[in-house]
Amino acid sequence: MTYREACKQALREALLSDPRVFLMGEDIGRYGGCYAVTKGLLEEFGEERIRDTPLSESAFVGAGVGAAMAGMRPIVEIMTVNFSLLALDQIVNNAVTIPHMSGGQFAIPLVIRMATGGGRRVAAQHSRSLEGWYAHIPGLRVLTPATVEDARFMLKGALADPNPVIIFEHVMLYNMEGDLPSDMKVVEIAHAKVHRAGRDISLITYGGSLFKALEAADALAAEGIDAEVIDLRGLRPLDTKTILDSVAKTRRCVIIDEGWRSGSISAEIGMRIAEEAFFELDAPLRRVCSREAPIPFAAHLEDACLPQVATIVAVARELVRPS
Repeated sequence: MTYREACKQALREALLSDPRVFLMGEDIGRYGGCYAVTKGLLEEFGEERIRDTPLSESAFVGAGVGAAMAGMRPIVEIMTVNFSLLALDQIVNNAVTIPHMSGGQFAIPLVIRMATGGGRRVAAQHSRSLEGWYAHIPGLRVLTPATVEDARFMLKGALADPNPVIIFEHVMLYNMEGDLPSDMKVVEIAHAKVHRAGRDISLITYGGSLFKALEAADALAAEGIDAEVIDLRGLRPLDTKTILDSVAKTRRCVIIDEGWRSGSISAEIGMRIAEEAFFELDAPLRRVCSREAPIPFAAHLEDACLPQVATIVAVARELVRPS
């Protein structure tokens, strides 16, 4: 199954299981979604449940906030994280604060899906990774499904949350294929996952960078370096325990984050390790992040800006076998 199909099946299951669920976003109906995730759902569920919206993120995210307050279970799609900035007021000042400021009288069970990340050669306005921005906000849950099983089943847990949830889907994962266990019905959304156990160094990452980290671990294994790979799966709340347990075992750590280095989620993770596991470390903490520049259009320049397997391998090797 592809990651795209897993996302679609998750949406279809939600629509079938709860009449309060409806989808809303730009081009999700007749066009089938910018990434073809919602293709065919309009024909199956009709215009009341699959709603094409005007090109106004503030308006349709605001409508989602209102619908959630009124007892519905809206799933809002924002075409790309870059365009979510047009709805920051609705997300940060309304969806997040209303439950608190109403003294719990109103819940906002709103799920927002958005594509994130670079690699598609579509230049700076469509290639940012701003997950760390949203992970800064108390009151939001931030999920980053990287695998087919997480893409298929994380939505169910998100819909059960009475607070707003943002699901970030990396654009380079939609065509990825994976096996989905036939007996799997649910996944845990509150904890990170150890995708590969190791003893020499921890590679901590999320989303589209997971498979770069796994590829780097394979390359390091060929050199006799046993890397542990942690998929965070969610950025707020962070599963600090899994991070600290891994670092206590391997005593070295590289954090891979497609966001920019300054003010990044990798900085938060590194600081938590420094605060709570400093004396467990045998080497300095290191990060592999995107270059501090708008993402270029040209393929070779975009590749140079984004975290790559070779860079992860080089940084990890230097920590384990310093020259």
